[in-house]
Amino acid sequence: MMPQFNPARSHAKALVPDPCYAYPVNNFRRIGQLRRRMTKAGLPGLLVTHLPDVRYLCGFTGSSAALAVTRRTVRLFTDGRYAAQAACEVQAAQVEIVSNSPAVAAVEWLGAQHGVEFAGFDPAWTTVAELARWKAALPSRLRRSFLSALAGPLVEPLRQVKDEDELAVMAEAALVGCKLFDHILGFIRPGIEETEVAAELEHRARLLGAEGMSFETIVASGVRSALPHGRATSTPLPRKGFLTLDFGIIHKGYCSDMTRTVYLGKPRAKEREAYEAVLEAQEAGVEAVRPGASCGEVDEAARGVLRRAGLGEAFFHSTGHGVGLEIHEPPRIGAGQTTRLLAGMVVTIEPGIYLAGQFGIRIEDMVAVTRTGGQVLTPAPKALIEL
Repeated sequence: MMPQFNPARSHAKALVPDPCYAYPVNNFRRIGQLRRRMTKAGLPGLLVTHLPDVRYLCGFTGSSAALAVTRRTVRLFTDGRYAAQAACEVQAAQVEIVSNSPAVAAVEWLGAQHGVEFAGFDPAWTTVAELARWKAALPSRLRRSFLSALAGPLVEPLRQVKDEDELAVMAEAALVGCKLFDHILGFIRPGIEETEVAAELEHRARLLGAEGMSFETIVASGVRSALPHGRATSTPLPRKGFLTLDFGIIHKGYCSDMTRTVYLGKPRAKEREAYEAVLEAQEAGVEAVRPGASCGEVDEAARGVLRRAGLGEAFFHSTGHGVGLEIHEPPRIGAGQTTRLLAGMVVTIEPGIYLAGQFGIRIEDMVAVTRTGGQVLTPAPKALIEL
């Protein structure tokens, strides 16, 4: 049973970098879990090329790598630029430095292993051109049947359920995001450009120790707040209107994600009512997060509130998504999604409404699924803030 996550372990102080990019984890346990999945699938060999999967399994954070896994051996292939880094970071795998493509080298190695009659690969992360190159590197007798596309991902399901150390790292990242929001409230004023707000957020994030931003910062003001992905432009902030801020940081490879919408000036009754409806929907979605709940049920908890408020058609995206080593991971919190939440998953709850030519509102929290419900990792204020 997964340990109960204790958010008290985390804090919002500046983050402290590690000597290696990766942080210590039990990669041997993760490899063991993967091998059990391989055995169940009848798979003697596996090629892993998606870099977040590689990092999850062995700790390597470089930009050029492939991992070859058999029932007895794990080998990481990378190039000479990462020799020192791999020696520092990699656990549970032998490291081989190659001068050609790491993936090609991994395929060649797998093809030469005794007892590996065929090897799986994830077609979701493989182009037609890459597959052709891999096959060309094999002996002619293996080209037709050695590489086998997986029916479903093997590593991704492992990544969905975070252990206690991963949850602590993500909570640290999320709380720094809250600190950024508190800082930016004192920076915002009418007339400055959206890009200035984004730049201030990103600069402050770096000063607090962030490795980078999880995604391109969204700063959308006035009528532009009706754009769900309204990235920052040179548009000046209005004297009166909504301002949506959607941002996150990367800490030890893990992403954070939060959205808050504030108001410049004094909102009209219609605007205030719309904000209260979105807030009610968001809190209903958070309340619905618990082990065993389907993603569709969580989506409906939020969506139903907006439907009853007459705003259902203005909410046209999913309620949320998983977060981890990537900013968008399974599960998807959307209509009709049957995936059941498990303790250790981290999801976003982010309903919003978008009225073209008028305004938009979105509120988003990261929520960790615990054994008894959901733990909000982004406890920044959500009541409407008027600046």
